[in-house]
Formats: sequence, structure tokens, C-alpha cells
Amino acid sequence: MTPSPETDFGALFAPRAVAVVGASSGTGGIANTFLRNLRPGGYDGRIYPVHPSAPTIEGFPAVRSLADLPEQVDYAYVAVSAAQTPSLFQGAAGKVRFVQVISSGFAESGEQALQDRLVAAVHEAGARLIGPNCLGLHAPRARLSFVDGVAFASEGVGVLSQSGGLGVDILRRGQTRGVRFTGLVTLGNCADLATSDLLAWYLADPATRVIGLYLEDAWDARRLFDMLRAAKGTKPVVLLKGGRTADGQRASASHTAALAQDDRLWLAFARQTGTVLVETLDAFLDALLLFQCAAPRATPTRRVVLFGNGGGTSVLAADAFSRAGFTVPRFAAATLARLEALALPPGSSVQNPVDTPAGTLRQEDGRIARRIFDAFALEPEIGAVVMHLNMTVILSYANPRILPNLFEAAMAARGDGADASHFVLVLRSDGEAAIEAQKQRYREQAVAASIPVYNELVEAAQALRGLATYEAYVRRRR
Repeated sequence: MTPSPETDFGALFAPRAVAVVGASSGTGGIANTFLRNLRPGGYDGRIYPVHPSAPTIEGFPAVRSLADLPEQVDYAYVAVSAAQTPSLFQGAAGKVRFVQVISSGFAESGEQALQDRLVAAVHEAGARLIGPNCLGLHAPRARLSFVDGVAFASEGVGVLSQSGGLGVDILRRGQTRGVRFTGLVTLGNCADLATSDLLAWYLADPATRVIGLYLEDAWDARRLFDMLRAAKGTKPVVLLKGGRTADGQRASASHTAALAQDDRLWLAFARQTGTVLVETLDAFLDALLLFQCAAPRATPTRRVVLFGNGGGTSVLAADAFSRAGFTVPRFAAATLARLEALALPPGSSVQNPVDTPAGTLRQEDGRIARRIFDAFALEPEIGAVVMHLNMTVILSYANPRILPNLFEAAMAARGDGADASHFVLVLRSDGEAAIEAQKQRYREQAVAASIPVYNELVEAAQALRGLATYEAYVRRRR
């Protein structure tokens, strides 16, 4: 298999006409669901269900075959049995630009010859194939998605995933965290179009500021490497690599027909391209969120200030950031003097970490936080400020002004400029429904102001480590 030439994917991410193959005249399955959700989701392009006999499907007039389409469609969503797929393209030359075959039962099941016939049939029709063995496309520019109830963003994160189910998780869980997606393509077996083909599009797309990849196999790894080396860190890339262990490689082979690859290759790949390599879905989403919100510093982030309530939490936070490669330095004498001049109540610690019990944060209805921020704002060479709040404890004081004022102080503390300190907010809670609802509202406000929010300090430390690694790579390469 050889890499394909660069392709213009504009029509894929903003299709003006789509065909849906595999929906039935009854309630149907996955194709019916996709078709049914197009209009409610906001898609306003032309829609052509394809069915050999039904006059209408889900209220849309149907055509008998792809060959009978009255115009060229930009995107065809195909969900029929694997054995049927090659014959769909007979006589359909020039009728489709991009075909996504959702169906499984190809190389991942040992049916390589059938997969080869599908690719040949799609190419003969003048189209390009995504998949097979995937779930769909998320295209905010067209308000089209294979997942219902997800938001459509104008700029943010572009994702390529070789797993369809994980693509659903990325969209849904990422949206809850505040990640804004400009696109997500599930790639499945990559029988024709490979990760590198769409990566080229994301690298050039001005709306895509951050790129996320979930890979199990990459026969085009050399091309991926060359593209990212040439990009010199122009855009952050976060990679979640499946199949990095022997057991994982065995599982991925039956999932997407992936080939085993030495994990050392991916460690070297990440180091030499500036790619942030993560190990879990949560870490993947955490890193994407931070890159979405934070402008990389010209000076790589190394020194961190921690500020919040909870003595034990502050100790564990210092441990977490130290393990992640950061220092939590003692303040300079001038900074310490400014903090001591605030005369905070007993129980407070003004050395870094700045530990202020909830009783201290009650001072001035929470506005004391702004004066604390101002006191250490001039501390030299601080790369990041991390504020952590135990919402359960703070809300127990039943003063409705405290939390909004603390939040306002956090919003005001965010710096500007190429070397401004990053600002990260950690909102800790106990899972109680009413508190979780409040936390989600504050999370949405913060992310809208480009402040990333995490549930625990260790998550923030790991995300910042990825950002610092990227900053150091960019500085070396430029």
C-alpha cells in the first residue's frame, strides 16, 4: 500500500449533498438513525437515501442506486453488508466524491480480498474511501455528525480516530470538558485514505488549532513522521496510541487489522516530532483542552505556583507537579513580603504552595483571592499558576457570593502576552449532583474564557507536562 497524493477534503468537511445507503423503509438501523438526525442537527444540504425499491426513506425521496443520483454528492454514508459493498459502485462513475463504509467484515475479519475489491470499485467510480469498519464523520461546518446531540464549533480541535466507538467517546466526553471540535473522522481499516492524508488537511486548515490522533496501526508512519517534522510544531498534536503492548497489539489486530509495531518506535516518533504521546482517553482529552485554551509560551513552562484550599491537597499537588517534571519554587523575599503583608488568618500558608483554608477564602466574600494573586503576580519566571478549589467545602458556608467572587478573581488573574503564565483551574468536588451541576456551569464559563478546568490536580499536572514538552520542542526546532 502506498500513500495517496494530497487530497482537498473541503467537500468532505462541508458536504453540500449526501447519500445514505443502507437505510430501510422500516425503523431500520444505524443508517436510518444517521438519516433521521440530519435535519434536526441542522444540516441544510441535499439528502439522497439510496434504496432499490422504496420510494421514500424517513420522509426523503429515495433513488434506486448510486448510479441514479441526480448530481454528484460530496459524501456517501454506506451501511450495508460487507459483501454488497463493491457492487454499489457499478455505473456510479462521477456520482460520489467521498465514500465512508461503516460496515465491518473486511480485512479485520480476514477478508482482505473483499476489502481490495471494495477499494478498486470505489476508485473506478472516481471516489475516495474512508474506512471500512468505522462509524462516521463529525463535520461542524455542515452541521453534520454521526453522533447526535453534539455541539458544532467554528474552530478548535480536529481529531482522526481509527476506532469508531472511541470517536463517540471523544466527542461526548470531550464536549462535557469543553473541548470544541472542528472535525472528527473515524478511519477504521484505512484501506484507501490513511491518517496522513487527513492530517495534511488539518495541518493546513486555519480553523483547526490542535490535532488529536487515535491510532492502532499506521502503515503510513513514515509519511506521518515526515509531515510532522516538516511542520516544526506549527500546531500541537496529541497522540493516543493503541496497541503499545503485546496484548494490545493482539487486540488491535482483530479490531482494525492493525500490524504489530514496536512501542519504542512511537516513543522516538513523539520525541522527534514534538507530538504529545498519552496513555489514556482522559489524558488525551485533558491535553486537547489545555492546548485549545493555552497559547504556548516562548519560554518552556517549568516553575509553577499552586494556590487553593486544602493543606493535604496542596502537599499532594506539589508531589504531582514534581513528578511531572515541574518545580514548585519557594517565593522570592519580595513576593513573600507582599503575601505576609496581607495578614491572612491563622492556618494559612503564604509559601508556595499557597494554602488558604476555606475560612481564609471567605474573607471579603472571596475577593481576598484577587489580592493574593496580585501579591505573587510579579514572582519571576513563573510558567503556570494552578488554582484549586474544593467546591464542597466552599459551598458549605452557604454564602452565595464567595464562589462567584473567587471565580472572578481567577478570570482576572489570567495573563496576556507571548510569555504570560498559563492559568489552570481545578474544581474538586464529591460527586453530589447539585454541586456537580454548579461545577459544570463554572467549567463552561471558564473554558469560554480560555481557562482549562480539571477535576483533580494530577490531571492538570499531566496536561501541563504535555504542553511544556511541546513548548520545549518548538523552541528547539525554531
